[in-house]
Amino acid sequence: MEEIKALEKILVKDLVKIYLERRALARYSTQCRQGEECLVLDRVTFSVKPRDFTCIVGPSGCGKSTMLRILAGFEEPTAGQVRIDGKEVTGPSNRHIFVFQEDGLFPWMTARENIALGIMNHGLKGHERDEKVQEYLEMVGLADFGDHYPHQLSGGMRRRAEVARALIGEPDILFMDEPFGALDFVTRLQMREEMLNVHAMFDTTIFFITHDIDEALQLGDKVIVLGDRPSRVKADIDLQFPHPRDLSAGELKDIRKGIYFLLGLHSSL
Repeated sequence: MEEIKALEKILVKDLVKIYLERRALARYSTQCRQGEECLVLDRVTFSVKPRDFTCIVGPSGCGKSTMLRILAGFEEPTAGQVRIDGKEVTGPSNRHIFVFQEDGLFPWMTARENIALGIMNHGLKGHERDEKVQEYLEMVGLADFGDHYPHQLSGGMRRRAEVARALIGEPDILFMDEPFGALDFVTRLQMREEMLNVHAMFDTTIFFITHDIDEALQLGDKVIVLGDRPSRVKADIDLQFPHPRDLSAGELKDIRKGIYFLLGLHSSL
């Protein structure tokens, strides 16, 4: 195998993850039995360039979220290497921010207060802190909703507030685990546009998990396709196409079709 160049932002080489299955009832047919060692990630290898918007797609249960937690330092791999900026990942970093699938806003805090948590340890106080929070409220289209509590915001607004909280600390890497999965179709389209704007504005490497192939192709500079567990990389695709992207024609149409075939979704074409 060709050596991955050390000047890449994120290096993942021969990543293996095995865990002990604790569930008595399987959620899907390929799940290991209770008490068995279960191989989830099988020698996964890829690299990510600085500022890349990388999307990961793959079937449910293939280990996408597990891999993301390993990259972010929340879990240890069983074997293999994970390096960021040439250094082995040994735990979470305040320069690497994680946006989870679940709604992560504190319900007893306003949108403004939730976003301010992102710079709690940055030494900003008073007017300087308030100005920065307001700047990020405006950036995600919540300028008039800063004093609203999460239950007063729509699902899309809550996601925008979470993105603002993640970005206000000016992270080096933004890890996002299916952040738009619970949103309706129209709101998802709006959030995709927001993410493209965010990526254009910031010097941030984004690592984004999604089940939606079209979402990955519309957002990503790179799309990595994982197969069923034990999961390996089935495709590593660089997308050097301008935005907005038309997935219904040309090379992107062929790439889209190819990903569907890789995931065994022939009937969807």
